[in-house]
Amino acid sequence: MMMAYGMFVFALNSAPYQELQRQSAWRHAGQGRVGKRPARQFLGPGDDTITLTGTLLPHFTGGQQNLDQLRQMAAEGAAWPLIEGNGTFYGLYVIESLSESKSHQMRDGSAQRIGFSLTLQRVDDDRADLLGSLTGALARAATGILA
Repeated sequence: MMMAYGMFVFALNSAPYQELQRQSAWRHAGQGRVGKRPARQFLGPGDDTITLTGTLLPHFTGGQQNLDQLRQMAAEGAAWPLIEGNGTFYGLYVIESLSESKSHQMRDGSAQRIGFSLTLQRVDDDRADLLGSLTGALARAATGILA
C-alpha cells in the first residue's frame, strides 16, 4: 500500500502515483504603515494542497474503474483521512479536482496508458460533518464487486 484515502487504497494494482506534491500556506495579514513595511499579524494556517500524479497501464496496474471510484468519492463532497503507507497521517482531505489523459488506444478505443492528476485540499480535522460515510464506501465497494 502506497497511501490510503478513506477506503480507497493507492497501490500498484489500483492507482499507483509516481509523484506527490504538497503545498502548505500560512496566512499573515498586513497592515500598512507610513514609511515602513506593512506590519504583519499571523492569522493561522492557510491552504494545504496535495497533488498526486501518475500513469496507469491497465494491463499491469489499475485502470479507468479506479479513477471512476475517485470521481464518485469526489461527487459526495465528503472529507476522508489521508494516510501514507509508512503511517504518516496527513489529515482530512476533500477531492478538489481529478484530471486524466488517455493515449495509446487499442482498436476498440480503450487506452493502454492513462495519465492522471488528483488534487486534494485539506479541511480542518474537527469538521466531523464533512467526514465521509463508511456506509457509502461499502456500497461503492459492493457495486465495484458486482459490476
